[in-house]
Amino acid sequence: MNYLVSVWSDRLKAEEVYTQLEAANFPMEAISILGKGYKSAEEFGFIDPLVQGRKQAFFMSYWLVPFGFLAGIGFSLVTDLHTFAWAGSIGNHLVGGLLGAFGGAMGSIFIGGGVGVATSSDSVPLRNRLDEGKYLIVVQGTDQQVVRANQIMRPLRPENIQGYVAP
Repeated sequence: MNYLVSVWSDRLKAEEVYTQLEAANFPMEAISILGKGYKSAEEFGFIDPLVQGRKQAFFMSYWLVPFGFLAGIGFSLVTDLHTFAWAGSIGNHLVGGLLGAFGGAMGSIFIGGGVGVATSSDSVPLRNRLDEGKYLIVVQGTDQQVVRANQIMRPLRPENIQGYVAP
């Protein structure tokens, strides 16, 4: 499925474009207007990068925290450091394991969450446009339909127009 996303400065321009596409016999279920009074980004299916980052961080914590715990114990056993004299020999190894687990948790939060936000998708700029009060018109269809919609929209001078191919 291909998508054509165009950005419009105000509601009247977006409605005018929608009317033009309707007059060109586009299937109305293939056209969506996003913006105030119409569909929101969540209703359309744009992924929120913060939610995606939280999911990624939570997923990474499943293996990083136990691995960090075991690595902390292993480091403590190999070096035989007695950093915490009050804990005793076994306690030092357990404290080392807890510190390793804490390091794994920090890695899952900072790296997993950061990577989830950075690699989420192309929807971040589109969400920003919606937050600015702009309107988006999204046309879904075949290559021919997207090209035809592009030919109809270009003369109306959108602020931006971009095509996407969904996997």
